[in-house]
Parts: sequence; structure tokens; C-alpha cells
Amino acid sequence: MSDHAPTPASTPDLWKSVDALWTWLETDQPVSGREGLLLRMLKLSEEVGEVSEAVIGAIGQNPRKGVSHTWEDVQGELCDVVITALVALRTLTPDTREVFHRHLSRVTERSLDPGAR
Repeated sequence: MSDHAPTPASTPDLWKSVDALWTWLETDQPVSGREGLLLRMLKLSEEVGEVSEAVIGAIGQNPRKGVSHTWEDVQGELCDVVITALVALRTLTPDTREVFHRHLSRVTERSLDPGAR
């Protein structure tokens, strides 16, 4: 176990964290209603772009910047995408956990069950 690995007692509960982040965003959002919802969904594109930037930086693809990121940066950006997606899903439904698990089950079955193809 690395020095940076959280202990089970210090690991935040995913769904409680998603709810807390959603509540925090809802409390302080400058734009609400339909526009706020659309902006929340667009935030995903921004985060995916940051993954791309980190990958390009990790392999040094930009000759002007060289190697500007690490693969740990890419990991962090991917985590930001997941968190942003779950908060966006929470914005659409308070049943986030159930919707996500139901969809994950369908994708898993479709992908891993040879008879389901």
C-alpha cells in the first residue's frame, strides 16, 4: 500500500460526495433553470478537453510546450470527467445511484455476455 492510499475510514462515500457537490453547485450557481442545466452538461466537454490536453502534454506532442504533463495528471483529469458526469447526472435525477447502476448493469451485460450481442 502506498503512502498516499486512503484508508477505508478516510475514503469519501462516492454518492454522498456527488450529492454534496451537487448541493454546493446548486446553492451558488450564477445561472439557473434550463440554461444552468445546459451549462452543467457543457462542463463535461471542458473536462474532456483537459484530458486531451494532459495526454498531449504527457507524450510531448506539442512542440512548443514539450512534456508538460504526467500520466498522473491524465488520471486526475479522467477523475474530473467522472465526477463532473456524476454531478451532471445528479442534476437530472435525484435517483443518480439507481440510474447509474442500472445503466452500468446493461452495459456490462451487453459487453461481457457473448449471448447478448
